[in-house]
Amino acid sequence: MKEYKLALSDEVLMQVEKPARYIGNEVNSVNKAGDERVAIRFAMCFPDVYEIGMSHLGIQILYDMLNGWEDVWCERVYSPWLDLDRIMRKEHIPLFGLESQDPIKDFDFLGITLQYEMCYTNILQLLELAGLPLYATERTAEQPIVIGGGPCSYNPEPIADFFDLFYIGEGETRYRELLDLYKAHKEKGLDRDAFLREAASIPGMYVPKFYRTEYKDDGTIASFSPVYEELPKTISKEMVKDVSNTYYPMKPVVPFIKVTQDRVVLEIQRGCIRGCRFCQAGQLYRPVRERDVEVMKRYAMEMLKNTGHEEISLSSLSSSDYTDLKELVYFLIEECKKRSINISLPSLRIDAFSLDVMSKVQDIKKSSLTFAPEAGSQRLRDVINKGLSEETILKGSALAFQGGWSRVKLYFMLGLPTETEEDIRGIADLSNKIAATYFEVVPKEERKNGSVQIVASSSFFIPKPFTPFQWSPMNTREEFIDKAQTVKKAVREQINQKRIKYNWHEADVSMIEGLLARGDRKLSKVIEKVYRKGALFESWSEHFHYDLWLEALKECGLSLDFYTTRERSLEEIFPWDFLDCGVTKAFLIREWKQALEEKESPNCKQKCLGCGAARYGVGVCVEEKAAKAAE
Repeated sequence: MKEYKLALSDEVLMQVEKPARYIGNEVNSVNKAGDERVAIRFAMCFPDVYEIGMSHLGIQILYDMLNGWEDVWCERVYSPWLDLDRIMRKEHIPLFGLESQDPIKDFDFLGITLQYEMCYTNILQLLELAGLPLYATERTAEQPIVIGGGPCSYNPEPIADFFDLFYIGEGETRYRELLDLYKAHKEKGLDRDAFLREAASIPGMYVPKFYRTEYKDDGTIASFSPVYEELPKTISKEMVKDVSNTYYPMKPVVPFIKVTQDRVVLEIQRGCIRGCRFCQAGQLYRPVRERDVEVMKRYAMEMLKNTGHEEISLSSLSSSDYTDLKELVYFLIEECKKRSINISLPSLRIDAFSLDVMSKVQDIKKSSLTFAPEAGSQRLRDVINKGLSEETILKGSALAFQGGWSRVKLYFMLGLPTETEEDIRGIADLSNKIAATYFEVVPKEERKNGSVQIVASSSFFIPKPFTPFQWSPMNTREEFIDKAQTVKKAVREQINQKRIKYNWHEADVSMIEGLLARGDRKLSKVIEKVYRKGALFESWSEHFHYDLWLEALKECGLSLDFYTTRERSLEEIFPWDFLDCGVTKAFLIREWKQALEEKESPNCKQKCLGCGAARYGVGVCVEEKAAKAAE
């Protein structure tokens, strides 16, 4: 076993805010130093600070899977915070893996999770600190293969020039095949391009350098095609069909310091039946696949034993739709009570069952309930296919207030397609109706000090690839701010205005997220320029530089409006159209037209809408077919 020596000296560690971010050696971390069976070294990276990256379940799953193979050693790496970033540049300290503390440039792969568009400048930070050329075409055979994956890889084009390879879809299915191919090429001493060309034929793999884009005079895409005939014109996502019997980290790494999600995370299902038209995840992860409840019970107990965590959380896009939720939750309540473990239950609909559960697992005095109506009026909720009526919201609120809750958080979006002033003012109106419900159902003598509190928040709508709203124009920055001011004014006009607090997301950040979400390959130069101008941690509002993005766009001769606010025709070729996420473009067009006609669509358990995901032959698609045949 190699002696464990830190990459950073004590002197450097004393100068940084949280040294524990960089020392590794945490409980359950994997150290294979000196293991002669290791043939491939893989650095798994999250391009944000340690506390956020350590909370990402996807990395924990892949870390566990890769380290389960005796010939692979997977380590973790996160973006050094600004204090260490400065020191590393000044002292020429190379970026290193947490487990071995070895330089990343000596690894075979650098895998980067693409969770959020606003982390893109941090990707360049990681490459530069690792001593790697920013552009894939400039890397040599001795340097690691840079591979990207995660939700943002469903439009990889804005960052395509920085990556050798993208893995499209869920990571559990093809990594063994990819690494075996790499190992064979390494043993034969074949060059980088030979490996990448063969890798591009593995399902789910996209090698940007082997695809070219032609543009029309108006800046839209004329064609997108592979350079070599044998490469696929369309790359289909990879998907785990049996989620109950796949990789899952029974011994997740336990951090030394408090991180964003300091708890055991139990992923109970993948996908969502709801079909909200603004939601990208709801389309990307179709069809819904549930994990077996007995497997979940076993995982929960095993992970709590192996980590010492004092909280467990259920992870899902819509937990209430999990078939065996009641059985699982009551099991956890019983077991966690014995061990003094807290339970976190996000993504629940507010109904009698959920409130009963929450009253058992929460301290009512401290907790608040969360609703996400998304839109202020029923008309607009139908447009976005939210599947939530005002009656249901008010009924849920009444049940909650009668159950002892007095604080409610409401989440809305501004700038949704077809939005009118009446819809905007509806946010204040609905908030007021919920406050009024409290006074209707809670007797005066039972009202708590401070009475009811409604916290309404609005983010700004950003159209995302592979959603029915991918054709929608965004609002301008000024329109977003005007709409937020309209809501603020409308709140002041309500009878219960003193019970309602309203806040909103930054419009500037939303504009740049919109730019990157639907951008093309021309944006790589913009991202590089913004990075060279000093932009890091752009996802952190206190470090965001709107002016630098506008400067860089201007210097590159590009327009923010072209990518955000302009109308798009149904015939336009999008930068991501060469990818197949499982739902067809014909389905998305149908849903876009349904939205413009203000019509709701049923969810997957009510009726199959022929989205295309049934081709996988698993999950809700099969279950509903079997249920109907049995009727």
